[in-house]
Amino acid sequence: QVQLVESGGGLVQAGGSLRLSCTTSGRSFETYDMAWFRQAPGKERGFAAYASWVSTVTFYANSVKGRFTISRDNAKNAVYLQMNWLKPEDTAVYYCAGRPRNMMSGTDRYADPNAYEFWGQGTQVTVSS
Repeated sequence: QVQLVESGGGLVQAGGSLRLSCTTSGRSFETYDMAWFRQAPGKERGFAAYASWVSTVTFYANSVKGRFTISRDNAKNAVYLQMNWLKPEDTAVYYCAGRPRNMMSGTDRYADPNAYEFWGQGTQVTVSS
């Protein structure tokens, strides 16, 4: 069973930065696609960023493009989300998600939360105006 643990959330003023971390105790982390999703109160869980097992392939939601950067360190079994120029509308619980690579489907459904097998418990990010 793969366990994902997020950290790094907190309270920050608009325009500030935070770096979220997600670590796993699972084996073969380098073969997982990883993603960050977020869920604001009263809203569905939405896609934020994705990094394939081949870490050079990344995708971002339009709302975070240019401000957020996803990266991974396979030696540390970790994936990160650097969030800059934060806005109040970025306030949400942020979840780390992972799935085993699929050589047939590749990056298909990278933004669909139902396409991921493993989830962390979430970390709260609050951006004040």
